[in-house]
Amino acid sequence: MIKRYCLILLVFFLIAQANATDHEDCSLNGIRLYGKVQFVKNFADLKVKFVDSFPDLKVQFVDNFADHCGQWQKVDAFPDFKVQIVDSFEDLKIQKVQTIPGMIRN
Repeated sequence: MIKRYCLILLVFFLIAQANATDHEDCSLNGIRLYGKVQFVKNFADLKVKFVDSFPDLKVQFVDNFADHCGQWQKVDAFPDFKVQIVDSFEDLKIQKVQTIPGMIRN
């Protein structure tokens, strides 16, 4: 019985680590969370959900020079990464802000 509980805890730990967010370099699974972003309906690098509270990342949309954590520049071609907006099973919860973008530390 104890082995079963240990196995369940190990599985939950591994699942949590598989979706690893690196606060030091502002990335998720090796994808930088700043730069040029293209919104797509299929074949996205990240699935995001827009929220009003408790985000993982605060995003500021800029017209150019998206070179700090949480700054995104919308483009139609040659993106740094592609994003799909979903209602559930997201990789990242984001909140749109006008100032002070960046990762939220848990």
